[in-house]
Amino acid sequence: MPYLRPLMKLLIKQARIVDPASSFNGQMADLLIENGIITTISPNINVKADQVIDQPGLHVSPGWVDCFAHFADPGFEQKETLETGAAAASIGGFTDVMIIPNTAPTLHNKASVEYILHKSRSLPVTIHPMGAVTRNTEGKELAEMYDMKSNGAVAFTDGIHCIQSSGLLIKALQYIKAFEGVLIQLPDDKSINPQGLINEGILSTQLGLPGKPAIGEELMVSRDIALNSYAESKLHLTAISTSGSVQKINEAKKTSQHISCSATPYHLFFCEEDLSTYNTNLKVNPPLRTKADQQALQQAVLNGVIDCLATHHLPHEKDSKVIEFEYAQHGMIGLETAYGALRTSVQAISVDRTVQLLSLNPRKIFGLPVATIQEGQCACLTFFDPAAHWTVTEESLRSRASNSPFLGKTLQGKVIGIFNKNILTLGC
Repeated sequence: MPYLRPLMKLLIKQARIVDPASSFNGQMADLLIENGIITTISPNINVKADQVIDQPGLHVSPGWVDCFAHFADPGFEQKETLETGAAAASIGGFTDVMIIPNTAPTLHNKASVEYILHKSRSLPVTIHPMGAVTRNTEGKELAEMYDMKSNGAVAFTDGIHCIQSSGLLIKALQYIKAFEGVLIQLPDDKSINPQGLINEGILSTQLGLPGKPAIGEELMVSRDIALNSYAESKLHLTAISTSGSVQKINEAKKTSQHISCSATPYHLFFCEEDLSTYNTNLKVNPPLRTKADQQALQQAVLNGVIDCLATHHLPHEKDSKVIEFEYAQHGMIGLETAYGALRTSVQAISVDRTVQLLSLNPRKIFGLPVATIQEGQCACLTFFDPAAHWTVTEESLRSRASNSPFLGKTLQGKVIGIFNKNILTLGC
């Protein structure tokens, strides 16, 4: 494990500060952190410290947030645990991770939320449990959302399951208004070709695999936007994968301040053409779409239609992936490679826009504590180098699982480490 002991003094040398809320934004400076607090920011600091970070190309920003990851604990610890998930997150630059409730038992009551908070207290990454919208994420009756919110749930979602009932979803949207909650939905109309394995199109026909049409996502995006408008609540649509979805969300944002969305790094990096080798690590839901869809997502990242990134980190043991494509489980791990996938696939992205996507916007959307780089503030930081290149290997991963299609690929943009809870974690 890459965790270091808590530090009395940490000195960061000549880092470019990327934080629009800081008076030091854009400056090259030294930072001195003592007992978890940023005590001095200056052009040059010469003090003896327990640890010094000094390397070319170093950038520092407020800690990054992932708003959709599966840590599989409790119930599926053979896939991931809170400890291994936190290790993967720290290597990927994330100080905060919002985890989905698709566990066994499901995170659908206050006891399950308290379990996550208690068990993760000593980890170097802050883990935020999300409560299920419906009991057992079955989409039949509402879960105890108010109790979960009161005990630490940061948002509500049925995770990998899309709520199919319009009536139930509108009740949930109305219910969470009482405490200004946010509901996260993965748009997927399961009545439209539920056996679909990859994007419906020419490639699915060529590969002989049943297709999953884009309209199944886009219909649900339209429906959920309309229901949220009626309820006047807060809705976040995750894993947007088609140009049609981007257009619908863009239009909705012109009249509503309560719609937000995220895309996955792998939808930015891969498209359906990459499935020609039947790589089961590329079997995801929603599926990889066309090249045109991929380019629309990349543009939406740049122009602000997409508010943040969500890794959709879904770990699986080898038996769930080293199998025929038809029977393989959906999902890939994504925490360690998220920044590299973004930086490599969207070459035009600036460091300012990167930090908006990965830190500022998710904190604002989900009401997480503000992190800023100012003297006297608690240090919650991510260190990264936008110009560095690195090759993804199994040794560079910290997840318990290794179901990553990025293995062997060289990415631009490398995370150096994080500082959170007065603990420094450095990458490989």
